[in-house]
Amino acid sequence: MRTRRRFFYGWVILAVAFLTIVGGYVCRNTFSVFYPALVDEFGWSRADTAIIFSINVLVYGIVAPFAGALADRFRPRYVLAAGAVLMGAGTAACSVATAPGHFYLLYGVVAAIGLSVAGWAPVATLLTNWFHRRRALVFGILGAAFGSSLVASYLAQYLITMFGWRTAYVSIGLFIALLVAPMCIIFVRRTPADKGLFPDGMTREEAAALTQSTEVHADSGWHSRKWTLGAAMRTRQFWLLFTIWLVSMGIVEQIAISHHVYFYLDVGYAPLTAATFFSLFGVSFALGNVSGAISDHIGRERFFIPACLACAGFVSLYSLMRDATTMWLPLVIATGFGLTFGSLCCVLNATLADLFQGEHYGRIVGCMIAGFGAGGTISPWLAGRLHDVTDSYQITYGLLVASLLATAVMFWLVAPRKLNPAARPR
Repeated sequence: MRTRRRFFYGWVILAVAFLTIVGGYVCRNTFSVFYPALVDEFGWSRADTAIIFSINVLVYGIVAPFAGALADRFRPRYVLAAGAVLMGAGTAACSVATAPGHFYLLYGVVAAIGLSVAGWAPVATLLTNWFHRRRALVFGILGAAFGSSLVASYLAQYLITMFGWRTAYVSIGLFIALLVAPMCIIFVRRTPADKGLFPDGMTREEAAALTQSTEVHADSGWHSRKWTLGAAMRTRQFWLLFTIWLVSMGIVEQIAISHHVYFYLDVGYAPLTAATFFSLFGVSFALGNVSGAISDHIGRERFFIPACLACAGFVSLYSLMRDATTMWLPLVIATGFGLTFGSLCCVLNATLADLFQGEHYGRIVGCMIAGFGAGGTISPWLAGRLHDVTDSYQITYGLLVASLLATAVMFWLVAPRKLNPAARPR
């Protein structure tokens, strides 16, 4: 007798995860609009001010493996709620900061620990329990949440313009803590089994058939291995992906987030206009993540590598911006950069789950985020320092393009299609 299909609670989990990611990363991704406000008020150099963001990324990356382990071991709803409260409190407390050390502690350490505990590693771990066949779609939606947090930059800039950056920090921090923590406690559950369900809303028979098919078609026993962190670290795929995380997420993404508004301010655009371009990048980033679901059907490499090359092309256009008279150029760049880079993030996360999903996945994805942290720690400061020395972002633009080209080569060497059926064309 065939099992009756029930409402799949995984969609509720995905909705909560979406809001958790939006809320959490608003605290960090709005730095690009707070950055000029802090430079103007305190008179610090761009490099010195960017260190605030760099410390945040460093601490976030260091804590990520432990945050992933917490999600593996304890009830995710309490882990996520605790992180949201800590993150919101640290962000709100920035409103009383008067010296760099205050920001280093509150934004760089407290808020970063909270974000890591309620951020990508534990949320991705949770979702890999609930979804197997729709990974690129799920990670695309989750990445769209990250992109949506960038859109909040316009609201943050409005609050800064109307009420000052201190009030903006209080508003954002308290809103996040009060929204995310209760929602996670009420709705989040670790696995489909907690609701008497199977991944992807499958029936018992479908789940058994998928398991049998995967076991039959997995090459060289890859999928049948128990992927502990140690086992993963003994593969070249792990270290290639780690380096990709460092280069693409750590260098490209963090420079784009921390300096994006300054890219436009420096050529003459007004603060709200620059924030609008950054928000457009966020909307496009969100849409790009969803488009990454195409890789579920055509294969990871066939989607990722062309998108990576196109992204490098859009980034290279930044070097053509000279003044605020060519309004079409930043519109093209923000849209194209956001769409293509967003799709890369989606496919990259889906690939990691394809290759290493299991009961230790939280630790593995946490280590990838540590790689991101390594790149993201130095890159915002470096971009600021290069600008302080050359009074230009031209070298930074070249660094971004080179990083994207290197990412394309490394992903080709990962070759996920050869290792897991989930990564092949369908």
